[in-house]
Amino acid sequence: MKISSWGRLSAHKHLVIDINDSGQIPALLQANHLGLAYGMGRSYGDVCLNPGGILWKTTKLDRFISFDDKTGILRCEAGVLLRDIQRLAIPRGWILPVTPGTQLVTVGGAIANDVHGKNHHALGSFGDHLLQIRLVRSTGETIDCGHSQHRNWFAATVGGLGLTGVIVEAEIRLQKVRSAWLNTETIAYANLDEFFQLADDSEAKWQHTVSWIDCLSGIGRGIFMRSNPLAEVDRIAPKARPLTMPFTPPVSLVNRLSLHPFNNAYFYLQKKQAGPKIVHYKKFFYPLDNLLEWNRMYGPKGFFQYQSVVPRSVGKQAVQAMLKEIARSGEGSFLAVLKTFGNREAVGMMSFPQPGVTLALDFSNNGMRTLKLLERLDAIVGEAGGHIYPAKDARMPRDLFERGYPKLHEFLTYRDPGISSALSRRLIGY
Repeated sequence: MKISSWGRLSAHKHLVIDINDSGQIPALLQANHLGLAYGMGRSYGDVCLNPGGILWKTTKLDRFISFDDKTGILRCEAGVLLRDIQRLAIPRGWILPVTPGTQLVTVGGAIANDVHGKNHHALGSFGDHLLQIRLVRSTGETIDCGHSQHRNWFAATVGGLGLTGVIVEAEIRLQKVRSAWLNTETIAYANLDEFFQLADDSEAKWQHTVSWIDCLSGIGRGIFMRSNPLAEVDRIAPKARPLTMPFTPPVSLVNRLSLHPFNNAYFYLQKKQAGPKIVHYKKFFYPLDNLLEWNRMYGPKGFFQYQSVVPRSVGKQAVQAMLKEIARSGEGSFLAVLKTFGNREAVGMMSFPQPGVTLALDFSNNGMRTLKLLERLDAIVGEAGGHIYPAKDARMPRDLFERGYPKLHEFLTYRDPGISSALSRRLIGY
């Protein structure tokens, strides 16, 4: 069947094989080489695709194996959704310590891309809370790896882009909470100096910090949001029903005509509503999950997501340079997120987060015009000593990938030769 990633840049034929039972995986992998584990397909680029090849679909590996509500240690299969962990754990006083901007991803995908959230400065990335991973290689070999055994296999698999084997099970330590609610504060900022001051002032006292930035304003204005868990249990959770983008429009709804009004309206509305609020975790962590199939609004050509991280010492200059290039290009992004990463070493050899500042942007696919802009952004990121997030990439040049991930050669010694992806062939060669 034809499969595309979340960016919907292309759709390629794949042989999709459902994995119904973890016990069948060793034999299945030995019989079907050059495949790739595939969960919900929420990666934006080609890390989850294997055009013309095999996808081992893992979403039926969705069993909870054990949960200790005294320690918060959960063991589950790799196809379990983060949403289902939250549904299980939060009523019992626990929550995922790190979660990305959608809960509709599998545990296996979260590990393979070492996802991060709004609290890297406080709690790191997803891999920081893994105790153990069960990995099956295409040879049929099973490897249990973690902090106390096969540590190098663990470091290669966390953020390893699904290339070390098929992740079958994981053991995760959850975070203790009192409720599903957050104390939040929203603050409008006028420029990048104010953003960095807010980020510095917030990291010691606030667990979650993130901002939306108006990449078209030319001055770096935006909306800063921060939150802490709320020790309150007597609120009733909202029963909002998500909407769905019902069709793919013939052209992108995110275009030169719509972007300036969108960004202006969003900035002034959020500025007017700024201040402290008590907010349910779903609204704060997963705002885009309220519009299912939102990726359709970019039209039939899809969109590129571009997420970079650069060192803090050059963060302001690099972000300002990227904003100037975007303004000069005539392109733009409504979904533009600016936040800081903490000063901590990544668990995975190929993990994306590094100490610094990260900017994530969505661009409608306008062909060569968009690609030329992304090349200019690459030059800024490379010059700053930063790198691009492979989970969201569809066109990063190989030299930038190799420069940005200095542990690549060590990682390749753990590569499973029976696994391949579009990204691995593009950036690694096989």
